[in-house]
Amino acid sequence: MSIRTIDPRAVQASELYGLMSGAVVPRPIAFASTADAAGRVNLSPFSFFNLFSAKPPILVFSPLSRMRDNTSKHTLDNILATREVVINIPTYAIVEQMSLASTEYAQGVDEFVKSGLTPVPSELVSPPRVQEAPVAFECRVQDVVRLGEEGGAGNLVLCEVVLMHVKETVLDEQGKIDPQQLDAVARLGGDYYLRASGDSIFQLPKPTRTKGMGVDQLPDFIRNSEVLTGNNLARLGNTPAFPMAEEVAAFKYDPLVSYTLNKYKSEPDRLRKELELLGKKLLEDNRVEEAWKVLLLNAPS
Repeated sequence: MSIRTIDPRAVQASELYGLMSGAVVPRPIAFASTADAAGRVNLSPFSFFNLFSAKPPILVFSPLSRMRDNTSKHTLDNILATREVVINIPTYAIVEQMSLASTEYAQGVDEFVKSGLTPVPSELVSPPRVQEAPVAFECRVQDVVRLGEEGGAGNLVLCEVVLMHVKETVLDEQGKIDPQQLDAVARLGGDYYLRASGDSIFQLPKPTRTKGMGVDQLPDFIRNSEVLTGNNLARLGNTPAFPMAEEVAAFKYDPLVSYTLNKYKSEPDRLRKELELLGKKLLEDNRVEEAWKVLLLNAPS
């Protein structure tokens, strides 16, 4: 396997940006609305963005200086002038409008008008929020940290959330945000985006809920399996203990297990593989306890 090694000092900023932005994915998008000192509104998306603190609630995004001439973007100019911003969360329903708002219109051109999105007055800051966005954060800027002096340098905008707006339609019965209802979009490299809903969303049990035994504690015949993947082994390693021997023995009478044992009883190598395949399928169906029992039936006698 060949590997390309790249020295950031030896390539153009645009090439390095393309490679990094294509690899560090997916990135959430801050759809930032700002206003200049005269009250003229700007709206633009930024994918160098994330949540960095809950108490105080801090969001950080980074407008890059333009690579062609090292000038700053209107969003950054406005923030330096007013120290206020609203970060809206874009969804698939408005992704084309969000993309259109990224056009480099002249200073003073209102991207709300250009994109067809609806401004809604904020309560604590001057810039409006996007009515169509299901979540919006009114923020005051704590600090702006310039990361370099050349074109392509980032400017970390540290935003303290002073008010958060969430549409009830994206909340579940427990008051938590339902990712399927949110239907957010994320940025990949080039012209690629990700729709964070549907089959792209999956769940994993958090290891902090139980102290998993770890992959290193799995029996050798399981850990060295040629069928089970690293993810499969980690799911097993996320459990705190093995099933009891009597539970494993009783599982021989499960209809599917019993069928497999009987069908391949005269082919021990094939039987081992079929049990591993069954265990793998159970793991991928999130039936971890049953998977353990099936796999332990392969224990060397």
